[in-house]
Amino acid sequence: MRKYLIFIILIVTFLSCINDDEPKFTNTLEGNFDALWYIIDTRYCYLDYKNINWDSIKTVYKPSLAQVKNKYQLFDLFAQMLAELKDGHVNLISEFDFSRYWKWYTDYPDNFNSSIIYNEKYLGNNYRIAGGLRYAKIADKQVGYIYYGSFSSGFSGANIISIFQQFADCRGIIIDVRNNGGGTLTYAETLASYFFETDQTTGYICHKTGNGHSDFSEPLPIITKANTMWNRKVVVLTNRMSFSATNDFVCRMQYAPHAIIVGDNTGGGGGLPFSSELPIGWSVRFSSSPMFDRDMNQIENGIVPNIKIDLDTTDNHNDAIIDKAVELILE
Repeated sequence: MRKYLIFIILIVTFLSCINDDEPKFTNTLEGNFDALWYIIDTRYCYLDYKNINWDSIKTVYKPSLAQVKNKYQLFDLFAQMLAELKDGHVNLISEFDFSRYWKWYTDYPDNFNSSIIYNEKYLGNNYRIAGGLRYAKIADKQVGYIYYGSFSSGFSGANIISIFQQFADCRGIIIDVRNNGGGTLTYAETLASYFFETDQTTGYICHKTGNGHSDFSEPLPIITKANTMWNRKVVVLTNRMSFSATNDFVCRMQYAPHAIIVGDNTGGGGGLPFSSELPIGWSVRFSSSPMFDRDMNQIENGIVPNIKIDLDTTDNHNDAIIDKAVELILE
């Protein structure tokens, strides 16, 4: 987390340094439009990577200001323009609404059914809870199963120790982060650390150094520190709603020595988000610092699993993704 704080400080320092040279925008329809367009043009980190012609976007959307009659229509126009970025980390926040782009997961199979994981074959009704983690032994108590629904829900080292003690006689564990939309990067880093035997570079991050679309610093390494608590098989379950901090967790776990990723591609969200303000007082949140895996591949569009498998949507009793993970542990 310290590294991410350094990156945020660098971003703030950069923005402070260029503030005096930036154009001033008025609280008018045109002034707010130009402010939003400029923020994305100079600070959003994926315009070149996604081959987005932001000048063309301006040409398409700005004439629509002539039809805007109130702040609600203005908000909707801005939200439509931001949706062109196809980024779940891009949001416009006002006192009356919160824009969001959902197609990064709605255009894909769910690959998760919460009612199934709570049947007796998996978590059942008597699962234990430690911090934000729900866990139980499954497959005749040979496999430990953990469902973690949000990296905004914390856990402590004592929680993890207790869980692993419960699973001491298991042949492996499953960590299910399907439908985990992210949260705090610290928890992603910490949870991954329990499965590493040595410190490893598991990714890189850059920060903006200028207003150009490709003005970035040299890549700086992201280190996953070893805090070994489990050195047997671990299978991580993913789907398209494994996003943001969860994407970071899966990126790290693909390099853990006994780990395998099973399910669907993660949803991505590889850019470290930052916020700025428009003259009207609305906030715009956007990806400001691109993150990469350790081979310098962008992780914005998600992590590919080692084994791709989908749920059978006609089966309301069995989770094929969990079952595959059990098979891998017991084989």
